[in-house]
Amino acid sequence: MLRQYLPSVLEYTQIPDVEVVVADNGSTDGSLSFLQTQTVRVITLDQNYGFAEGYNRAILQVDAEYVVLLNSDVEVTAGWLETMLQYMDAHPNLMAAQPKVLSWTSKQQFDAGKQNAISFEHAGAAGGMMDILGYPYCRGRIMAAVEEDHGQYDNVVPIFWATGACLLMRTRVFKELGGLDARFFAHQEEIDLCWRMINNAPTAADAPVLVVIPQAVVYHLGGGTLGYESPRKTYLNFRNNLLMLYKNLPRRYRWWIMLVRWAMDYLAALQMLLTGQKDNVKAVVKARCAYHKMKKEYPPSNYNKTRGYQLLARRSIVWDYYVRRKRK
Repeated sequence: MLRQYLPSVLEYTQIPDVEVVVADNGSTDGSLSFLQTQTVRVITLDQNYGFAEGYNRAILQVDAEYVVLLNSDVEVTAGWLETMLQYMDAHPNLMAAQPKVLSWTSKQQFDAGKQNAISFEHAGAAGGMMDILGYPYCRGRIMAAVEEDHGQYDNVVPIFWATGACLLMRTRVFKELGGLDARFFAHQEEIDLCWRMINNAPTAADAPVLVVIPQAVVYHLGGGTLGYESPRKTYLNFRNNLLMLYKNLPRRYRWWIMLVRWAMDYLAALQMLLTGQKDNVKAVVKARCAYHKMKKEYPPSNYNKTRGYQLLARRSIVWDYYVRRKRK
């Protein structure tokens, strides 16, 4: 991944007062030897702390106004960072932003003349949203359906969450909120962080906290660490989604959402069973058991959770996708 994607980062991030830092999360694949040949600062961690705690420990060693979380399977383009920094500088109340995230694999097919347009990438697309039941989706992606990019989402708009594949944040905000939740290990930890940003925002209730800036473009491979059908990925996604809802929903609304999610999670497990995904069925059951055990680690918080709840889309993406056949 580093050999493939780091060169674009170095080429298009030659900006005054900007430093490229690689945090090595206890790798054993020769990455450190390769990095010795590159002009980057390397932060070496003694073990694999996961996506969340790995970033937390690395950012403690970074002193900057902004920090960008950037996956190792992302190819950036000219102006990607300057475009976002200029917008953030002009809007000091914003806490975070993301670029337009397109599929690197789709780009290869497009360049080879095998398709007519480049598709959005599953993780982030043109900005993250959340439905009333806590299911994340994107402008350009609902469930497994990913749209082609024809410029239909090229406007800067407020979003509910920004993808951790390429997430620009004010470092002060990241540290004040305690960073990413290390207990998540990986998956949906950036959505949880964005939700906490919204709930803790000092600005007016209708003022944007996060935005997507589509004029900045990156290409993401996706699934580089865990494949989309991985039981480990299923486990982390189901468990962390439930923990995120428990943490961030107002108590007076949480009970009915969690009741519906109990039914929908086991309905999803039944669908997996009928399609022969026995390991993923076990992952769902294991995830729900882990959630019930881990939720005790989260005491009631005193910040205002109503703001985030009010920004949830008043619709069910599951209903839209499976019943209404909505794909855009």
